[in-house]
Amino acid sequence: MSADLPPSGGAPSATAERLRFLDFTFQRLPNGRCRAKVVLGRIGTDSFTGQADGVTSPAGELRCSAEAAVQALGEAVEAEIDFELLGVKAVRAFDATVVIVSLSSRQASKATRLVGTYLTETDPPRGAALAVLNATNRILGNHFSTR
Repeated sequence: MSADLPPSGGAPSATAERLRFLDFTFQRLPNGRCRAKVVLGRIGTDSFTGQADGVTSPAGELRCSAEAAVQALGEAVEAEIDFELLGVKAVRAFDATVVIVSLSSRQASKATRLVGTYLTETDPPRGAALAVLNATNRILGNHFSTR
């Protein structure tokens, strides 16, 4: 019996359908630029990698990291859903840093606006990538459960 199937032998479990955050690397390059790499995966599938370059600045680093996550998502959904990063920002609230992302999602002729957040203190670029994943979890869960 597969670990992904419930005891009844029915549909895969919700955890098998979820896209997981596997790895994140971020580099500040000597030329004033930065590079982010995000690796996502699902149980029983290959991993999906996104990479982006940007300007080394607080806002540029967040955008670079979020864009890498968007690229990895695009690879995971095989162009069936088009994600576009509209904006990313870190704000200080309640004595913590919250990274907020805004995305557009297009599937067939339906466009949806998505917002995701991630609470971080030590690594805002990583938080930006995770906020993208948080914004898209519901759409991705529905997408993978119907495949």
